[in-house]
Amino acid sequence: MGKSKAPKPPDPRETAAAQTSTNIGTAVANGTLSNINQVTPDGSLTYSQTGTRKWTDPMNGANYDLPIWTATQTLSAAQQAIKDQTDAAEKNLATLANTQSGRLNDLLGRPIDLSGAPAAGNPAAINLPSYAQYGGGPNLQTSLGNTGTTQNAIAGAGDIQKAVGNSGAIQTSLGNAGDITRSYETNFDTRRYEDALMARMNPQLDRDRAALETQLANQGLQPGSEAYNRAVDQASRQANDARFGAILNAGQEQSRLVGLARDAAGFQNNAQQQSFNQALTSGQFANQAQNQQYTQNANSMQQANAAQAQLFAQNQAQQQAMNAAQQQNFNQALAAAGFSNDAQQQMHQNGQSATAANNALKDQTYNAQQAQIAAQNAARAQYLNEMYAQRNQPINEISSLLSGAQVSSPNFVPTQGQRIEPVNYAGLVQQDYQNRVAAHNQKRDGISSLLGNILGALPKPSDRRLKKDIEKVGKFEGHSLYEYRYKGEPLHSDKHIGVMAQEVEKTRPDVVSRDPDGMRRVDYGRLFSAGRKRR
Repeated sequence: MGKSKAPKPPDPRETAAAQTSTNIGTAVANGTLSNINQVTPDGSLTYSQTGTRKWTDPMNGANYDLPIWTATQTLSAAQQAIKDQTDAAEKNLATLANTQSGRLNDLLGRPIDLSGAPAAGNPAAINLPSYAQYGGGPNLQTSLGNTGTTQNAIAGAGDIQKAVGNSGAIQTSLGNAGDITRSYETNFDTRRYEDALMARMNPQLDRDRAALETQLANQGLQPGSEAYNRAVDQASRQANDARFGAILNAGQEQSRLVGLARDAAGFQNNAQQQSFNQALTSGQFANQAQNQQYTQNANSMQQANAAQAQLFAQNQAQQQAMNAAQQQNFNQALAAAGFSNDAQQQMHQNGQSATAANNALKDQTYNAQQAQIAAQNAARAQYLNEMYAQRNQPINEISSLLSGAQVSSPNFVPTQGQRIEPVNYAGLVQQDYQNRVAAHNQKRDGISSLLGNILGALPKPSDRRLKKDIEKVGKFEGHSLYEYRYKGEPLHSDKHIGVMAQEVEKTRPDVVSRDPDGMRRVDYGRLFSAGRKRR
């Protein structure tokens, strides 16, 4: 690959000169594109080049001719005629204003005469009203006479019976009716039934098995043959079926014994329930007789209390009647006092209304005097405004003559001219230089990394027969370098960089070794370190 040289940096003066030339050319083109001639109903706008201006680049002394543009605005025939008439009218108005302004010397030299103005109103001539104050209200009646004593007690009607005679103790428990049977025997061993059945069956099964083996031997079937095994297997299944039948019969016998035990326990519990029900019926009969006696005692007590309550209600009704008569007397006295107070309050309100009416008349007189003074002041203000208007009118006329209307100029619309962006020539040159330097550094760093990875390492398999996707990338120390992947690696795995053992073996057989399978390996440390020593 050899030692690569770094790119030569660009000349700043040449780059600046090229950038300046590019910018000037772009500016001239943009100026030409932006000078768009316009034509409107009121006139036109025209751009024309009227010369050039010399400019010298101080960096390199290059001379440039920069165009000079002139914008010419021309009114339409109608607008030009209006402008001519407006200019003549403004000239006449200016002459008239000059003549009229001479009158202002005499007008402004004389003060305004206020001798004929109406007299202003005199606020001191207004008589302030004197208001009458409201008097205190009449004395009201605040108490009522005594109408009697209110009845607040009722005569006693006797003691109330609060208890009922004792009818005896209530029976709250029953005698013991006997224990309840809560379990019965369920653990019956079926093995003895199974053993009894199997002891009866096994001799017969053994005789049948011996007879079968004798029969098979007489038929010439040897143990291990398919027919022999099939016959023995069938006999074994029949024996197993017989054993399973014995087990099922033993389970049925156990179920029968459990059912007998369950029936015996149910009979005992039924007898106990019958004894409990008899004791419960006897206790309920005794309690019902006691409750009947209690009810009779309670009815007798309630009848005595009802008579006592009737006497109490009669006494209470008499007291309420006496209180109602007393309340009626009180209400009549209260109504009489209220009537008296209402009459006095009405007399007080009549006096207050008369006072308020008198004060309103005084306010009316005061407001009339204020209105008269306001009318005098308005008449005087009107007189003064007329005098000021007479003085200001000539000045306003001259100002109006001096301000004339202007002719309307053509309304040119904003144009979207084309624009050429200048080329960043200096930036392109610098970017190209940086790209070449980066490529140089990347190439140098790649070789340094390769040497750092392979120098001093163990010999690596470099036989061409072990590699795929081989691509030559350059030379280093006189040996060709390749990018490749080993066979068996994924298609998108990172590539390796190295040499081909077959090529190295031709010039440096001392750094190439062979594995037992004949594949070649290259000692990269010896290969490239030797090359550096030779330099």
